[in-house]
Amino acid sequence: MSKSHLELTGVNMSFDTPDGPFVALENIDLKIAEGEFVSLIGHSGCGKSTVLNIVAGLLQSTRGGCVLDGHEVNTPGPERAVVFQNHALMPWLTVYENVQLAVQQVFRKTMSRKERREWIMHNLELVNMGHAANKRPGEISGGMAQRVGIARALAMKPSVLLMDEPFGALDALTRAHLQDALMDIQQDLNSTVIMITHDVDEAVLLSDRIIMMTNGPAATIGEELVIDLPRPRNRVTLANNPDYVRCRQAVLSFLYEKQTFPSKDKPATGAPSPAPSATVSDTDQPPTKAADTAATSSHDAQARERAIA
Repeated sequence: MSKSHLELTGVNMSFDTPDGPFVALENIDLKIAEGEFVSLIGHSGCGKSTVLNIVAGLLQSTRGGCVLDGHEVNTPGPERAVVFQNHALMPWLTVYENVQLAVQQVFRKTMSRKERREWIMHNLELVNMGHAANKRPGEISGGMAQRVGIARALAMKPSVLLMDEPFGALDALTRAHLQDALMDIQQDLNSTVIMITHDVDEAVLLSDRIIMMTNGPAATIGEELVIDLPRPRNRVTLANNPDYVRCRQAVLSFLYEKQTFPSKDKPATGAPSPAPSATVSDTDQPPTKAADTAATSSHDAQARERAIA
């Protein structure tokens, strides 16, 4: 993590709705170092995906901006690869051909056919999917398909890897295996990663820093937590590590004590509060106008469709 190479400065994001402007983000300032793994966490509707879409170049902020290596980000580019919760593989193409799509797009003029083939297989081997190169997405499991999605992103040699809840739809065991694989790959390649997650344990295990978002509308960065745990990390060993427990508790405290209830809706003194969960669910969102939530979700969905297209 030698230098800061991605910066969000004074970022505000508003969407037009029939009821007037909906302010999704307000005054987001964030610097990310090269090789740093940063997780964004917060309740549903706090603008995490909006931040990711701005970095990806899929959305233009209303005010402020994003700079990567001294260049303003205003359009999508191969130096910012996105991995969504849905792997978005083309079902009629093989595993190899899905990765080949990205490699052809980025390296068609700079690599020979032989070099491209070797590079595709190298990235499939990174995620232990070389053996399934000739299979189609319908012939492999969801976890395997997500591995291919990660391989496709890595094959673009991105400067920043953007991950929007990449393991959220997977079962616990598959998710754990992919988390371990991602840690190994990130350490080997020294990749800069920005990941959205609702899973507190996942955030603490994988991250160098956790960015905790306040509730929307007008969401902003509430707190930042540096995860100063040695690498490589082992989930079993960390389970009883005092520093791991402290970090986990700090995130839970922010989510369930500082952000669960807007100030005007705080329960009366002595009223019981629900027990914290390690996963932030959609029901944790504070009451807001349905139109506000729908506006944010609609714009994020449209942005993802443009990315895949």
